[in-house]
Amino acid sequence: MSTPSAQIGVTGLAVMGRNLARNLARHGHTVALNNRTQAKVDDLVEQFGDEGSFVASSSLEEFVASLEKPRRIIIMVKAGGPTDAVIDQLVPLLEAGDIVVDGGNAHFEDTRRREAALREHDLHFVGTGISGGEVGALEGPSIMPGGSKESYAALGPILESIAAQVDGEPCCAWLGPDGAGHFVKMVHNGIEYADMQFIAEAYDLLSGAGLTAGEVADAFREWNSGDLDSFLVEITAQVLDQVDAETGKPLVEVIRDEAEQKGTGRWTVQIALELGVPVSTIAEAVFARATSGDAAVRKASRGVLSGPDRTVSAEGSDARRRLVADVRAALWASKVVAYAQGLEQIRAASEAYDWGVDVATVARIWRGGCIIRAALLAQISDEYASKDLATLLVAPSVRDGLAERQDGWRRVVGTATSAGVPVPGFSAALSYYDTVRAERLPSALIQGLRDNFGAHTYHRTDRDGAFHTLWAEDGRQVSVD
Repeated sequence: MSTPSAQIGVTGLAVMGRNLARNLARHGHTVALNNRTQAKVDDLVEQFGDEGSFVASSSLEEFVASLEKPRRIIIMVKAGGPTDAVIDQLVPLLEAGDIVVDGGNAHFEDTRRREAALREHDLHFVGTGISGGEVGALEGPSIMPGGSKESYAALGPILESIAAQVDGEPCCAWLGPDGAGHFVKMVHNGIEYADMQFIAEAYDLLSGAGLTAGEVADAFREWNSGDLDSFLVEITAQVLDQVDAETGKPLVEVIRDEAEQKGTGRWTVQIALELGVPVSTIAEAVFARATSGDAAVRKASRGVLSGPDRTVSAEGSDARRRLVADVRAALWASKVVAYAQGLEQIRAASEAYDWGVDVATVARIWRGGCIIRAALLAQISDEYASKDLATLLVAPSVRDGLAERQDGWRRVVGTATSAGVPVPGFSAALSYYDTVRAERLPSALIQGLRDNFGAHTYHRTDRDGAFHTLWAEDGRQVSVD
């Protein structure tokens, strides 16, 4: 083989890998290509060879040999076993200092395991979250790499060149060692679950008030030009405007109301429980999807359980305008709570695993390219960059925004409950807001109950130490050392 000429390689040329390779080539990088089936390599070169410089290979050995040192290899295959299989095949072919990047949606613990294993071979393993879907992979995604600082010095400039750009800054930054990148991507996806749940609830409420799918689309389109400017709000208008060619009905009305999931939202909730961080908005979004797909329970309950008929009272143009404004307020406020919970989970994990993740940087690289990109993220990044915040909710601009919108937010939750329209996302967000702002919580009673049946002890408000009440005896309180 001739002298190695490729600066970076991509193995796994399904839609995401294919588009990422094209993006790299479009930005002037010579890209080595490999795939389990040769046809995908040949097809990419045949269709898009004029977009840049590609080096096709017919074997993994040839692929590795075509790369400049230190070799930079991006794996774009299915998470789990397939990723491990590719790594096992690659390691014997690599040399000290080479860099292996996993661009899939891997569980961060798998990334930590792989990083430690490859480190034993003096290889760098970089777990990298990539968000933006197939279009983002081609035109500029948000990229969330972990791994060693040393590896980022060699890899970072290439990734930054293909990432989305906002205000002249790449939506890509080194986030921390081992699993940091994939953890941040996991939480990103969890926030995405919550955001879509809020949007669905907004649509459901406005539909209950008699607005057509097209009219709801108009509302979302208007919102997208203001404080709710975001990718998901933008495409919501597109989806609601789409008409089914076969029936002539809005497409949304002929899609089955069963939301599926691939697991990253569930992981976010599971890990939050382990860390002891409340992510109630994300959890409710995950549970709402599970409920929507529980056909047996829904069939047994439909027409049997009594309740309001889901009609939202908004008679007259003024009432309708106020409802639309209130739903807008609830959507913005709930989105803020979801971001706050997700970013707190990232900070808690960073402390637990000693990653040193900068939350302001996370918000900054989410401003473009990714699915949850939104104008709000610039505000969030600025707030975290300028202040040591215990929670996003107390940042001055965010706090003021919540205060301005909370009356409408509360009316939405109350209206939905009275009409029998489920709003688990909006409700969870508002409950969290009210919980953290409360002077005193009923948790004191819970702790008293725990001490009563299990002698779990409690702490007093007026002195230090742990105490237990002799409930089954004379009710005396005793100090517990």
